[in-house]
Amino acid sequence: MSVTTVPLNTGAQLPLFGLGTWQVKDETELTVALRAALDAGYRLIDTAHLYQNEHIIGNVLHEYISSGKIKREDLFITSKLPFVAHAPEDVAKCVESQLKALKLDYIDLYLIHCPCPFKHQEGNLLPLLENGKLVFDEETSHIDTWKALEKLYHEKKLRALGVSNFSGKQLQELYDLAEVKPSNIQVECHIYWPQEQLRALCKKLGVTFTAYAPLGSPGRKAARPDGVWPEGDPLLEPVVQQLAAKYHKTAAQILIRHLTQHGISTIPKSISPDRIVENISTFDFELSEEDMHSLDNVPTRIRLFIFDFAVGHPLFPHDDVDTTIPRSGIKLH
Repeated sequence: MSVTTVPLNTGAQLPLFGLGTWQVKDETELTVALRAALDAGYRLIDTAHLYQNEHIIGNVLHEYISSGKIKREDLFITSKLPFVAHAPEDVAKCVESQLKALKLDYIDLYLIHCPCPFKHQEGNLLPLLENGKLVFDEETSHIDTWKALEKLYHEKKLRALGVSNFSGKQLQELYDLAEVKPSNIQVECHIYWPQEQLRALCKKLGVTFTAYAPLGSPGRKAARPDGVWPEGDPLLEPVVQQLAAKYHKTAAQILIRHLTQHGISTIPKSISPDRIVENISTFDFELSEEDMHSLDNVPTRIRLFIFDFAVGHPLFPHDDVDTTIPRSGIKLH
């Protein structure tokens, strides 16, 4: 299956579809999923330091590259800087550890995972806790972190830079200060949270857009079963079900095609080989203009990830979230 791409401001091509790997830490499950994805034509693999699975991905990538099944230049690997490594002196060490885990000389796209920096324990990158809560790093600015990343960009260890979970205001401020302009932003995006204003800003700035949780992240509650999660399931939305029947596709395929048809790179997570093949099989049809409009205008508007672990942080990005809610454990996508 051939996947359409969009150009980054670096000249590289970002696939409009890839495999998300959040929550997948089991070596056997992820190895099977990655092999199924690569065999099915996936070339974009999305990971992060926080996901604790880069070493597993590295083993599979090495297997495919060293055997000649896939050329390195045909792959597009995205990873992310953890929120405890924003301090400039931590950035290079963290990236080097990720390159080693991934068994790669460079990462195609590297994102600041979260706009809110936190402190880490002495001698490692485990979060520093006080009274059971993460400790804010209120000294490191976004541009401080970005300048350290720009150095690695110039060394060609990171081929493109971007951000994740930033607000439009934060993206614009960073863009204005940066020498190497952001190439991509990755945020929650689906029919219930379509991010129209942020997408318009990205179009103006020439920043590509990646959607995580494009299906509404049905498995998100497993990240913290005792947590409070907003309710919503785009897969069950009546118009999605109707269009699935009309086009003889699954609800997931309708949601994926809706985003990719808008030029949004989409990275659903799955460990099922059958679903992995099903999810990429969305470039052989197009939704009509009328049906795109119907999906664009679903009345429900709800953010399914609220980042309550960072509530109260000076750089908390979401002004639509109730900041009086108590802080809780990490469940960052």
